Amino acid sequence: MAGLGARSAATVSGREAVRATGIEALRRELRALGYVEGKNIAFESRYAEDKLDRLPALADELVRLKVDVFLTPNISAGLVLKNATGTIPIVFVISADPIAAGLVDSLARPGGNITGFTTITVELAGKRLELLKETIPKLSRVAVLWNPQDPGSTAEWRESQLAARELALQLYSMEVSSADKYEGAFKEATKARSAALAVTQSALTLSYRKQIADLTTKNRLPAIYPRGDFVDSGGLMYYGADQAEPYRRAASMIDKILKGAKPADLPVEQPKKFEFIINLKAATQIGLTIPPNVLARADKVIK
Repeated sequence: MAGLGARSAATVSGREAVRATGIEALRRELRALGYVEGKNIAFESRYAEDKLDRLPALADELVRLKVDVFLTPNISAGLVLKNATGTIPIVFVISADPIAAGLVDSLARPGGNITGFTTITVELAGKRLELLKETIPKLSRVAVLWNPQDPGSTAEWRESQLAARELALQLYSMEVSSADKYEGAFKEATKARSAALAVTQSALTLSYRKQIADLTTKNRLPAIYPRGDFVDSGGLMYYGADQAEPYRRAASMIDKILKGAKPADLPVEQPKKFEFIINLKAATQIGLTIPPNVLARADKVIK
C-alpha cells in the first residue's frame, strides 16, 4: 500500500515464536505512535521456521509486494534482506555487532537502506560469566550453549572464550543447532563436570526457552540467560539490555522512515538501560543459595 493514509511494514525472521516476544511489542509501540492496523498501517510477516535456506524466497516475495519498510529481529534475515533490496528501508533489532556482521558501514553512518538497534548481547557475554562466578564463588567450569548456524550466537561464543580467560574459567562447548539435540547436550555437559550454564541468544534458544529452562532444573545447572523471556519461562538469572527499549526505539525509527527519513541518516542505536533479574524459585528448585551481595545488585527478584 502507498500514501500517507496506508503504509505497510514487513517482518522477516527465522521462527514465528520470535513474534510473541518482539514483533507484538513493536506493534504496541507503533499503536502508541498513532498507527492503527487496518487503517493506516498493514503488516506482512514471514517466518522461515529455523530453515534459513527459505529466507531468500520469503524476502523476494515481500519485495514483490512493495512494502514500505522491513523489520527483522536477527542477523541472518537482515543479511538476506540487504541482498534482496537496495531501496526498501530495513530496520533491524539484533543482538550482535552489525558492523562485524556486514549489515552496516558504521554505527553513526550506517549507509545504504539499513539501520536499526543492537542490544550488544555479544559484548555482555563476559558480564554474564562474571555474574555466574559471583553467584558461585568456587565456579571453575561453565558450559556455553550456542548455535553454530546463528552468526550472533557464534560471536557470543567467541566473546565468552575471551572473557573466560580473564575470569579463570574453563568453558565447555554445548554446540547445538536443532532442538532435538538439547537433552543429549545437557547430559554431556554434566558428564563433563560443568557446574553452571551460560545460554547465548539465537532464534533457536528463544523458541525453546521453556525446554532449556526445564533441562537446567532437571540437571541442577545454575544458568544465566541473554533475555528476560528465559526467566519468565523458569530460568534462574538474566542480564542484558532493557527488554522494552529496543522495540520502543525501533518503532520510532519506522515512524521516521514512513514520514520520509532515510535509513542512512538514522544512526544505529545501542541500549542505555540494562537489567539484572534473579528467579529465587528457580534457585530453590536446584538447591542454590544466591549470595546477599548478588541479590542486592538485582533490579528485580522473583520470589
